[in-house]
Amino acid sequence: MQFTTSLKLNHVFRRLYAKGESAVGSFMVVYCKKNGLGRNRLGITTGTKLGHAVVRNRARRRLRECYRLQESRLKRGYDVVLVARSRSVEGDFSQMEAAFLRQCKKLGLLREEP
Repeated sequence: MQFTTSLKLNHVFRRLYAKGESAVGSFMVVYCKKNGLGRNRLGITTGTKLGHAVVRNRARRRLRECYRLQESRLKRGYDVVLVARSRSVEGDFSQMEAAFLRQCKKLGLLREEP
């Protein structure tokens, strides 16, 4: 991920949940908020309801890959948190990617293509 760093601090996640915008889909929930920096910061969360560690890590990898493939189409200067839902583990990846793009468009994260 060339233009993105990781979010790791709990208070940043909590601020995003409380004050950020969100878009809900069948594969994930996307939260975003402007951060005032020239780069995006990405956080990924998976709850224990998804399964054991292997399953949660697979969901994280799939979400990170969705983001990585579409990173160049996103505006910069945002904090983005992806929250995995149960379908993100075994669902079709192309549908997951399309759902991510729809949610980003709803939140206004996509750049206007010339």
